[in-house]
Amino acid sequence: MDAAAFLGLVPTEDPKRFRLPVTTGICTGGRFLFGGAGLAAGVVALEQASGRPMVWATAQYLSFARPPAVLDIDVNLAVEGNQITQGRVVMSDNGQEIITVNAALGARPIDIEGQWAEMPNVPAPDECRGREFRNDPSATISSRIEERVAMGRSPRQMDGTPGDGRAALWARMPELLEMSPAALAVLGDFVPFGVSQSTGRMAGGNSLDNTIRVANLVPTEWVLLDIRIHAIAKGFAHGLVHLWAEDGTLLATASQSVKIRMWR
Repeated sequence: MDAAAFLGLVPTEDPKRFRLPVTTGICTGGRFLFGGAGLAAGVVALEQASGRPMVWATAQYLSFARPPAVLDIDVNLAVEGNQITQGRVVMSDNGQEIITVNAALGARPIDIEGQWAEMPNVPAPDECRGREFRNDPSATISSRIEERVAMGRSPRQMDGTPGDGRAALWARMPELLEMSPAALAVLGDFVPFGVSQSTGRMAGGNSLDNTIRVANLVPTEWVLLDIRIHAIAKGFAHGLVHLWAEDGTLLATASQSVKIRMWR
């Protein structure tokens, strides 16, 4: 299964228009579209419309989309250069904008490359415990993502003691056969997990935005989500996620600002 099938993205006769049925399998426990799935749908639409791989994409979340809505996805390739395409997507529900995505796509032949970020030293996936959820994750996107805690506390350990701003999860999506920018867009939406880990309190949040920057795609079953909360102020959290392959390759980086929510 590729990312388009995982999301349920439906092409139309217009190569720059797609539809996304909002189903529980791409929704959160709050029964609205998971932000990472929305960004991923925009990425697939842009890649298919342009014929180029995504380099960078950012989503702004304007409103919620809930089942059984069907989102219209309209692609605008604003600039199509020799090597780079700049494009945008508007995702709407009956004319109401839900998500906007801006992106750059392409590849450039150049003999300069390197990786300077370092993967944290954490236990392997088979040595880590499964993530505990405060609510039943069945019939949500969480039921389609296997998560294991490499660095972090369980909900029962949230006693108000602040952490150091770091957390890490191993994650895999068994339905997907290959790593792709869209798959990384889904997995990049995990800054909210770091909110409770950083504060020591039962808290999370709703994404205001999500940006994904792709470095190198390599085959990997598990992806390490290296989550870093930089600051929490005025009711918002700001942080990033480094996404690592099992062999230490930096696949991508993701960043978000999150509206804090306290859980009961």
